[in-house]
Amino acid sequence: MEKYFDYKVIKVCRQSGARIGIFKTPHGEIETPVFMPVGTQATVKGLYPKDLMDINAQIILANTYHLYLRPGEKIIKKAGGLHKFMNWDKPILTDSGGFQIFSLLDLMTLTDDGAYFNSHLDGSKHFFSPEKCMQIQNDLGADVIMAFDECINYGATREQAEKAKERTKNWLKRCFEAQKNPKQMLFPIIQGNFFEDLRLQAIKDCLPFAKCGIAIGGLSVGEPKDVMYDMLSFMQPHLPENMPRYLMGVGSPDYLIESVARGIDMMDCVFPTRIARNGTALTHTGRLIVKNASCKEDFSPIENECDCYSCKNFSRAYIRHLINAKEMLGAKLLSIHNLRFLIKMTEEIKQAIWEDRLLDFKKEFLSRLEQSDLNKNK
Repeated sequence: MEKYFDYKVIKVCRQSGARIGIFKTPHGEIETPVFMPVGTQATVKGLYPKDLMDINAQIILANTYHLYLRPGEKIIKKAGGLHKFMNWDKPILTDSGGFQIFSLLDLMTLTDDGAYFNSHLDGSKHFFSPEKCMQIQNDLGADVIMAFDECINYGATREQAEKAKERTKNWLKRCFEAQKNPKQMLFPIIQGNFFEDLRLQAIKDCLPFAKCGIAIGGLSVGEPKDVMYDMLSFMQPHLPENMPRYLMGVGSPDYLIESVARGIDMMDCVFPTRIARNGTALTHTGRLIVKNASCKEDFSPIENECDCYSCKNFSRAYIRHLINAKEMLGAKLLSIHNLRFLIKMTEEIKQAIWEDRLLDFKKEFLSRLEQSDLNKNK
């Protein structure tokens, strides 16, 4: 696998220990830290691939569970794989579908063999084993694929957390044995909930199977922010230095910068596009609810310092009109802005790392957000 994948750290911030790295994949190099837009069903909702290129997206995600249900991995394989199917020639990561399956609750039964579940679409019965998960992701053809794991929520008992960690360990071995495509890199997933010793054990469980990447699961699942940050800080010195570290499901501006400062290289979340569809924009002074009356006669862009297509061409008043009239273009323009905001933020973070001042940048960035919140609450 080494000839298709490689990772090199090219800069470590002397102030924080945060890294800049180059992650080589069969579909191009990724400069980390990186925020990855989520294209759950082989599309980032409402956006053309060109839109993603324009905002400098380096890699996108797709979801195994959803693509398995429709159109089916065999159709995508017949089309030549996800890259050709969706006309995206940069790297793609597919998650295992485990999080979606375990979110089904009453529609899912878990065993040591795998997960039995009913489709949320039509109630039909299905079964995912580690081997089945690998087969589907092999057919989809993403560059980075994820091990099948058991994710449990914040507040789980130690017994529940330990059982899930052990099952994840056993499933990882089966995933590793089933995955044979050298053009796909399997990322193990560290579980253990919020028990430090279980997290440490999980890291040790994953290391023999981590060839060029490792993921952290089971965070940002309802816990207070400080609890997540403390767990990341605890894990940081124990994580491998010679491969990218992927924190799954994290994408708000404060989470992003706090995670990078704790050694994280890759992040993703549906958050920026989901709030865009609800009429909310990300800005350096907090979230702007564009559909509110305050934007009715505001002919300034969403954010003056933003270089995205939406901000260079349209006003808050116009986008508010589109959102309230339920025109598709409104959600698209806000999605472009929100994704570009986070990607541009990672570019600013990288510049701060190069200049050995990430902690100063973090303090300034978060202070601006907090001051804005204080002013809003007056």
